[in-house]
Amino acid sequence: MQPHTTGELSLAETATSCGSTVERAQGMLEALRRVVPFDGAWLALTDPLGAGYHSLASAHLDAPVVQFLAGPQMARDIAATGADRASPPISPSDLPYPVDELLTWADCLLPSGVREALALGLFTPTGRHVGFLALLSGDLKPPSPAVRRVVRQVAPVLAHGIDPMRSLSTAARLVRRARAGVVLCADGGCRPLPGLPGDEFLAPGSPVLAAVRERVHDGDVCASFLWPVGGRHAPHGHVRVTALAAPEDVPSALVGLALLSPPPDMRGLTPRELEVLGLLVEGCSNAEIARSLVVAPRTVAAHLEHVLAKLDAPTRTLAAVRAEREGLYVPFPRGRPETTVHPADAT
Repeated sequence: MQPHTTGELSLAETATSCGSTVERAQGMLEALRRVVPFDGAWLALTDPLGAGYHSLASAHLDAPVVQFLAGPQMARDIAATGADRASPPISPSDLPYPVDELLTWADCLLPSGVREALALGLFTPTGRHVGFLALLSGDLKPPSPAVRRVVRQVAPVLAHGIDPMRSLSTAARLVRRARAGVVLCADGGCRPLPGLPGDEFLAPGSPVLAAVRERVHDGDVCASFLWPVGGRHAPHGHVRVTALAAPEDVPSALVGLALLSPPPDMRGLTPRELEVLGLLVEGCSNAEIARSLVVAPRTVAAHLEHVLAKLDAPTRTLAAVRAEREGLYVPFPRGRPETTVHPADAT
């Protein structure tokens, strides 16, 4: 077995290993050195919100150099050279101008003794930009075609190893029969979740996402609730919505997941009783529930009597606890309009 083949195998094993993203990144750089030569290396994660790069791992680089590489000037120079596009690895010798015209080189790399480099944007098979690799050398000799070829060959492995969506996709598998999902971003937007389609209920600005964000913001690691399909009275039943907080090794710009799945056993609860339970979970009194639903207090009392029986709960407090634990309630009002119609049902 050739040395670089052994190194590539070790690299692939590291990229698919468990552990944090940082641990995988550092391990991949160590394995990569058995595949291609370099004097220093920097592996970074693309900011999901487009604000530059975050250092994941480095090899044989001083802290000030790593700090500079993770700064805004490096991001600008990466864009200026086209190294953030899905293209072959690029080195200073490929540039049509002197490398010292780039401030990253003039102010950081050249003073640190770096004379050559090989840089490459890291992309998933679907074209999502996940990171950046820079291999640095004190040798004036440009990287050989063979080295360029090997680096390009292992780029998908590196991208897979640092892809933050891996942890999110693993978390999504905790929800049985999930049929749709999105990733929640800290800026209020959302992104597709690899492996699951989107859904109109999970479109940006939807009341369902607003309810999910409230639960993630409240610190819930995992919470679920029901949402009516086709309108407030759920003429087409309910869908189960699950809110999951993002794992710790995911960039802070990605805050959580919103997932849709079939509803659980409804225990015979009616759409109105699920709304009552939603207000009960919020800690509302009978009078507050009556005002919210615009019904008489005696109607609320009748609903609660049925709810307690169906949940086999002797008290309203226990009923609220069981409803929240099992996700057997419709959040109300939580920004939801009086009538909610699934876009697919609107004609």
